[in-house]
Amino acid sequence: MGDILIVDDERDIRELISDILKDEGFTTRLAGTSEACMAEINADPPALMILDIWLKDSAMDGIDILKHVKRDNPDIPVVIISGHGNIEIAVAAIKQGAYDFIEKPFNIDQLMVVITRAMETSRLRRENNQLKRGEVASAEMVGESSAFKGLQAQLDKVTGSNGRVMLTGPAGAGKDVAAHYIHAHSNRSHAPFVTVNCATVEPERMEEVLFGRESRERGVEPGLLEQAHGGIIFFDEVADMPLGTQSKILRVLVEQQFQRVGGNDKVRVDLRVITSTNRDLAEAIKAGEFREELYHRLNVVPIAVPSLEDRREDIPTLANHFIAQFNQTQGLPLRKLADDAVTLLQTMHWPGNIRQLKNVIERVLILGPDKGDIEAKELPQSEGSGESGSGVTIGGNLATLPLREAREMFEREYLMTQINRFGGNISRTAAFVGMERSALHRKLKSLGVVTSNKAGARIAQVQEDEMEATGSD
Repeated sequence: MGDILIVDDERDIRELISDILKDEGFTTRLAGTSEACMAEINADPPALMILDIWLKDSAMDGIDILKHVKRDNPDIPVVIISGHGNIEIAVAAIKQGAYDFIEKPFNIDQLMVVITRAMETSRLRRENNQLKRGEVASAEMVGESSAFKGLQAQLDKVTGSNGRVMLTGPAGAGKDVAAHYIHAHSNRSHAPFVTVNCATVEPERMEEVLFGRESRERGVEPGLLEQAHGGIIFFDEVADMPLGTQSKILRVLVEQQFQRVGGNDKVRVDLRVITSTNRDLAEAIKAGEFREELYHRLNVVPIAVPSLEDRREDIPTLANHFIAQFNQTQGLPLRKLADDAVTLLQTMHWPGNIRQLKNVIERVLILGPDKGDIEAKELPQSEGSGESGSGVTIGGNLATLPLREAREMFEREYLMTQINRFGGNISRTAAFVGMERSALHRKLKSLGVVTSNKAGARIAQVQEDEMEATGSD
């Protein structure tokens, strides 16, 4: 059962309704004026309101209170009651967002039916909003590499504040998961998390989607900003937001309020803003495609999300995570990765990053057998080719070189791939390729390969003069 606020200037009426509801197991609060009503709402928003239209000796009438409630607490259902009922008042109340209108003197059974339905509608609406807002989306961060740990450490630092965060990185790297991680570990974790997909919303509809709409025909339709009140709004791929909308979002960040499309009232919001982009916003600013002032407002705490290439050590962990996830959510086979499959996954090119890896794992589980380890031959040699990893393709550059130079180029690329795969760990690389550690060092030196553990990312780089010399022969 829920907490119901009863607002009526007649003491006998509000106490009668309260007694009826208490007999049904509800908890009630009472208010006789608009001032007392607003004080109760501000102290603790109720699960439902029963509101009289006419309130003597009050600064606001029932319609005014209804407007305030629907602006600041849109999920609270409001049942309007009035002893002066007419069609015009009922229509006005419904347009402002009232759940229903009951005329005095009311039938007790009728009142209980309306209240029961309103409470159920409110519950379903909250659950539906949670699904739409992505509150059930996974915020689980998976990885063990130094690049991953560095990212997680940065995210942990910002969870305790309300500072605006801009997540940068290539498509598919997991910027949305990072945003959900911030939300799940912040003091707003129980409040909404609302995603705005800037790249998919049609430009002409962006403002209506964000700010909502008011009209006589359809009443108040809250936008995403209003739905995110008290929580986090996530602008995914913010570089794709229309320029006209950018200026209005800038104003929202400054004033913390806005007007719905077609409306006159100011809507107050309390929001934390997180954005993401895979584009260079500095270049977008130069091209006149992004407002510089908005960029500085959003880019308070910049955090770079590494690509999958920069965290190849995490590929087996991520792959196993996706296998378990698909087993739980889709009932796909719970298979293990064979050693040769792990090796191939860590050496493949991943332009689509973690999203691409997830798609490959799902494809293998759907098309492959129900039992047995996942072997390298089941994996695509290159995305989009449809070929399995059972052959070797000689690239055009390699095929034009003499054997000695082709061998050196192959060894260089092979060893760089293995070093990257093992996160710069020379001992593990040597053990895998079957060489003594000292012999591997000598081989790397002869091939012009320089290694370092810088950031745990690109830890092997071929000297440019060596590359140019090989390519020019």
